[in-house]
Amino acid sequence: MSRTLVVIGHGMVGHRLTERLLDLDTEGVWRVVVLAEEPDPAYDRVGLSSYLEGKTRSDLTLAGRDFLDDPRVDLRLSCPAVTADRTARTVSTGDGGRVAYDALVLATGSRPFVPPVPGHDRAGCFVYRTFDDLDAIRTAARPGRPGVVIGGGLLGLEAANALRLLGMRAHVVETAHHLMPAQLDPGAAEVLHDHVTGLGLRLHLGTATTSVDGHPDGTVRAVTLSDGTVVEADLVVFAAGIRPRDELATALGLARGERGGFAVDDHCRTEDPHVWAVGECASVRGRCHGLVAPGYRMAESVARRLLGLDAPPFDGADPTTTLKLMGVNVATFGATRPGDDRAVEAVFAEGNARYAKVLLGRDTGELLGGVLAGYTGSPMALAPFVGAQPPADLEQLLLPGRPAGAASRPIAPRRHPDKPS
Repeated sequence: MSRTLVVIGHGMVGHRLTERLLDLDTEGVWRVVVLAEEPDPAYDRVGLSSYLEGKTRSDLTLAGRDFLDDPRVDLRLSCPAVTADRTARTVSTGDGGRVAYDALVLATGSRPFVPPVPGHDRAGCFVYRTFDDLDAIRTAARPGRPGVVIGGGLLGLEAANALRLLGMRAHVVETAHHLMPAQLDPGAAEVLHDHVTGLGLRLHLGTATTSVDGHPDGTVRAVTLSDGTVVEADLVVFAAGIRPRDELATALGLARGERGGFAVDDHCRTEDPHVWAVGECASVRGRCHGLVAPGYRMAESVARRLLGLDAPPFDGADPTTTLKLMGVNVATFGATRPGDDRAVEAVFAEGNARYAKVLLGRDTGELLGGVLAGYTGSPMALAPFVGAQPPADLEQLLLPGRPAGAASRPIAPRRHPDKPS
């Protein structure tokens, strides 16, 4: 007799878990009920900006016909979970239904963080998360007019590029002194900075938004920054980070991590052996992971464990992260920050065109990790050496084509308090 798995959420990670479970479940142990909040099946949220470049919703879908037609899957669109009962092992849905489960996986993802600044809820303020969000931004965009993105991280740059593609003059506001502070060091961010400003983005770094100002009719007129700058804006996109969707923790009586998210062990299981959490909503050792690669590893682990197969614990480490932002490559592998005095940094760079920093053990000389930006070597070629002695041609792997023996040098990052034009 088959067992019922309920997956709450059909984002990229929830879909990966369901797919992997079906692939591995050759004996038909599980029937899967997927409760999706959105009206569309799972889609490539990482590639969401391409929706504004001409791709359709169906182009970005991750759910093929084999998945949608699989008799083991009951995908319920526009059917969010509203509460759950661990004692009865049931989930209540927004349409008034109730679903019983043998195992429950929480894949609720995250929600955009909107700073509670005055005017954040004016007409003309948006977030950047779903197809519907992008449809609303496309409708509001006016070519040649200014738009402001709050947040200079990965999502903020995606949103700013979207405004650029829509013909708007895009401004980016970031409280840190360089772009993508969570992933990049100042040197790598400098390469990215020069590239995106060359494409027309106007950056306001080291400052924060104090208010979103409006016209008499209440629509967005401008954004006032903490350094006193007033940036004219026809629309504002908040992309200042995400928060885990962990509202069901209260109904389920489950613990949250210190910074939110469902508290889980190294195998992504909550204190209840029948309940798991994966992706951005899972707090592993108190940390939520906002990129899709760690979520996919969680999904693989849980799918295997639901079938009684071996799976390594999730250690939180992400050996490589490779991104392409507005035409420039950025990547990290292994450790990216020294952390203590047991590591030293070596930096290789060619102006602001490309940059590579590696961390080496002070006493052992072993490769610990690094950060790359611009036309550099592949982090996949470097990742196998993490924890070991770097190869003799490390410099050539980092910056292909660079003259051998060129000295490494520290990069002194500049700050760019660009004013709007």
